[in-house]
Amino acid sequence: RGPVRVARLEVNARESRIGAKPIQVPKGVTVKLGDDGISMVVKGPKGELSRKFLDAIKFEQEDGVLRCKRVDQTKFGMAQWGLSRSLAFNMVEGVSNGFSKTLELVGTGFRASVAGKELTLNVGYCKPRLVAIPDGITVKVEKNTTVTVSGFDKEQVGDFVAYVRKQRPPEPYKGKGIRFQGEVIKLKEGKAAGRK
Repeated sequence: RGPVRVARLEVNARESRIGAKPIQVPKGVTVKLGDDGISMVVKGPKGELSRKFLDAIKFEQEDGVLRCKRVDQTKFGMAQWGLSRSLAFNMVEGVSNGFSKTLELVGTGFRASVAGKELTLNVGYCKPRLVAIPDGITVKVEKNTTVTVSGFDKEQVGDFVAYVRKQRPPEPYKGKGIRFQGEVIKLKEGKAAGRK
């Protein structure tokens, strides 16, 4: 049996509400686009970010406004349109204002501390968990149980926070562990509750 060829289907879909929104470039932030319209370098007070997008879209900049245009008229192009606009917006927002996420340590004796570029987590194991803090990430600990992670790269902040939470995810019976601030843990009933 020979190879199967799949034709790309063009769709007349409605405008993406996210992709069509322009991005306002604030003062103090510079956006440099490559000649291809898909390479971007963003510089601001917080740092510098660069990315090369897929050729399904193209960026244009005029009078301090960044716009994402759809080149690929397929369903794939529609998906990339909204995604690319969101990624570009996060780059501009990151170098201007930055991003932050907060974790809470819940459990008897649970505590955290920062020394240099290392986060120490005492979360109920026989030895403390040591987590290296990458460049571009700032970690602050308040009251030994609240950890705030900040940085200008939203993806890097999210990845680091997820890795820290993974060191002791909340367990489903008492909710002990590392959780996001405001996260609701659905608790299970123990065996004792079933015997009543």
